[in-house]
Amino acid sequence: MQNTLKGWLADNTVTTDNKDDKILLLESAGSVNLDKICEEMKNEDTGLRTETIVHVVTLFLRIVARFILNGYNVNTSLFRAVAQFTGVIEGGKWDPEKNSVYVSFIQDKMIREEIAKTTVNILGMKADVMYILETEDKKSKLKDGSATAGRNFFVRGSMLKVMGDDPSVGVTLTDEKGVVKKLEDDEIAINKPSELTLLIPADLTAGTYTLTVTTQYCHGGNSLLKEPRSVSTTVYIGGKPSGGGEEERPGEL
Repeated sequence: MQNTLKGWLADNTVTTDNKDDKILLLESAGSVNLDKICEEMKNEDTGLRTETIVHVVTLFLRIVARFILNGYNVNTSLFRAVAQFTGVIEGGKWDPEKNSVYVSFIQDKMIREEIAKTTVNILGMKADVMYILETEDKKSKLKDGSATAGRNFFVRGSMLKVMGDDPSVGVTLTDEKGVVKKLEDDEIAINKPSELTLLIPADLTAGTYTLTVTTQYCHGGNSLLKEPRSVSTTVYIGGKPSGGGEEERPGEL
């Protein structure tokens, strides 16, 4: 069976010297949870009851998590995973307020084989699309999602200008515990459709965050969207955890 991904062409707003430069944005097929996965497994005519499949899959996930969080480098053929630490250790003691555990997942043989069997269908041009193309930590110059507390952070993409009266409009950083930090207006130093310059709050501890831009801006800026729309990306305060290696690059065969 051959896999198929669908994508829409969109203007690359980051490159200004080439007006014909395009990027391809994934057309989402929706979301799939564990129940749907188990349903598909049963449809493969395994002869197993649904509750048996659910039990085995849940047990597999629990055992994998247990191995990872006991220091093992886990290889499932679909992915490799290893636990890592973030944050500076002060006084030789672990501080849950400043330190955290991060799990690095790297695509492995099975997913690379499936990528090799995947075709890409281009659906055409998609106008007025909102996306984040890249980020840059202005202190380190890294573009891998790294960010430094108290320093500037660039976000480049399309339709990013923060504007509108809806209370949800703005830029937020959400930590792994679900705690949301909303940036003040003066922490958005540059506010353009294709680029935001953000001041990362100095009091944020090291760790993995979800940066979300929510706006009612639409093309031209002459009118506002009735409903806000959002786009998100992952950022790593204090730097991206190491351990990726070459195979971590998305989509590499």
